[in-house]
Amino acid sequence: MTQEKKIEKQGEEFFGIDPTGKSPLQIESEWFESYYHGDIPQLTMRAVLIGVILGGVMSLSNLYVGLKTGWGLGVAITACILSFSIGAALSKIGILRTNLSILENNCMQSSASSAGYSTGSTMVGAISALLMIQGEHLPFWTLLLWTIFLAILGVMMAIPMKRQMINIEQLKFPSGVAAAQTLRSLYAAGKEATQKAKSLGVSSIVGAVVSFVRDNTFAGYPKVLKIPGIVEFPGRIAGEKLIEWTISWDTSLIMIAAGAIIGIRVAWSMLLGGLFNYGFLAPWMYEKGVIEELGYRGIVSWSLWGGTAIMLTSGLLTFAFQWRTIGRAFSGVTQILQPGKSKVQDQRLAAMEEIEVPGTWFLTGMTAATIGVVSIQVISFSIHWWMGVISVLMTFFLAIVACRATGETDITPIGAMGKITQLFYGVVAPTNITTNLMTAGVTAGAAASSADLLTDLKSGYLLGANPRKQFIAQFVGIFAGALVIVPAFYLIVPTANVLGGEEFPAPAAQVWKGVAELLAHGLSSLDITERWGLAIGGMVGLFLPIVERLLPSKAQRFIPSAMGLGLAFVIPFWNTLSMFVGALIASILAKKARGLAESYTIPVASGLIAGESLMGVIIALLAASRIMR
Repeated sequence: MTQEKKIEKQGEEFFGIDPTGKSPLQIESEWFESYYHGDIPQLTMRAVLIGVILGGVMSLSNLYVGLKTGWGLGVAITACILSFSIGAALSKIGILRTNLSILENNCMQSSASSAGYSTGSTMVGAISALLMIQGEHLPFWTLLLWTIFLAILGVMMAIPMKRQMINIEQLKFPSGVAAAQTLRSLYAAGKEATQKAKSLGVSSIVGAVVSFVRDNTFAGYPKVLKIPGIVEFPGRIAGEKLIEWTISWDTSLIMIAAGAIIGIRVAWSMLLGGLFNYGFLAPWMYEKGVIEELGYRGIVSWSLWGGTAIMLTSGLLTFAFQWRTIGRAFSGVTQILQPGKSKVQDQRLAAMEEIEVPGTWFLTGMTAATIGVVSIQVISFSIHWWMGVISVLMTFFLAIVACRATGETDITPIGAMGKITQLFYGVVAPTNITTNLMTAGVTAGAAASSADLLTDLKSGYLLGANPRKQFIAQFVGIFAGALVIVPAFYLIVPTANVLGGEEFPAPAAQVWKGVAELLAHGLSSLDITERWGLAIGGMVGLFLPIVERLLPSKAQRFIPSAMGLGLAFVIPFWNTLSMFVGALIASILAKKARGLAESYTIPVASGLIAGESLMGVIIALLAASRIMR
């Protein structure tokens, strides 16, 4: 049996080891003994080179789409498909002896994802907002070093979270699951595997076709068919059309596919929160005159405070409940201070310690990244050093929340986490907009990198990969992405007046800019209802995890997911609705035709994500090339 076939067979058995009733030691030992594939080539020169090249190219499209829509395209799945195709083509013409192994491809997508995604969030948020306020670009070397150090800070922060969230808790990280299934299908052999590969291929084509006929004017070309991006529902709330409350249908298939992967509990929690926010709270606040502008940006500028508070308190409390495992995750750091002790107390963990990222790397990397980030804050932005240090400390805890949200729902609330930091510095430095933006930019940039690395590590975990080698691949990708995306930012956005117009509305930057200007007048400038939202949301975020912990396991599924509930307050309702529909379809299929669901739910969902993402990249590249001409 080939190694790829063995991995495919194991993929049939599980998408994660069931942690119920098992100790962390049992879970990790079982995975290492049964599923780890240390003998397959992984971190090779060709894998990293293909990864950084693909990631560099896709970083251009992510920058363009981010400035256009405020969202980033997923890179990992697209990179997997492209890498497999490129490797197969190069091996056929004799440039490569063989195609990349499945775990080489997995390492490759870590490099590509880091280069193409984790560095881009820095540009479309705080940096663009600062450009709009100041009217001029930062110096090239300042922006380049800032981007690199933030990405390094993020990947280092993910090190102690990996064993807790992926090994022990088995959080879903839907894009990581989709990437793993995509690779299994690409490398599979046999009739059943071929059928799965075909289902993935057909669904990829469907996703690509829907994206093309809906979005091809994005690149300046005429539509072949007319499929609107948003379909309006009839009816009104508070005298306004439902679309003004974001209650409509998004024709994108990505969110439906993501919902099929995340599961029904998180999805119905999001639907509950979305209905409450956009169907009741927002209309109420609009009639009271608190919300003055409708549409997503107008509503979320008010609702994000309550939703962010729910995610913040619930994420930190849930993580605190696992204090024993947290302590073990940091054991590598404490060993530096106690050199006389054996590095591995339990021999059953010795093998795992050899492949997990060492705590020494965490300590060294965090120290270097912190010094770099704080130095730039002091020298280039005139931020007091102690404020810079606090921004890094806050970022670590907020990154925990962002990573947990990604693990449960596949949505990283980068903007929401940045707003917490903005709120804090609105009190500490109430009149300094630059301090407000660039300290919050640390949180957003690092949280994006942390969540991206954990998503990749989830894929590697399901495939039996070496997490230490994946970390190295991700680390290398940071530099490739920064070297491409920073010059591209200056080319695509030559002057500040390009942003905020029809070509580049930069919605994410608009929100950052608005919050910074609002908080420049201090916390008292927040409406009383927003302050109540913070308080009530914080209490809800504490209440739900406690209740869930006290109830028996059978009753826990009836308690809303705090992270899903909070996210519903910071994303449009059309995204929430799509994810719920996807989860509902998958849940019904699992009950009515369990075998069919187990065989095809993940491949079909993965294909839809891959196809639409790939076509989105192509359209964005065409648009970017048209603008640059």
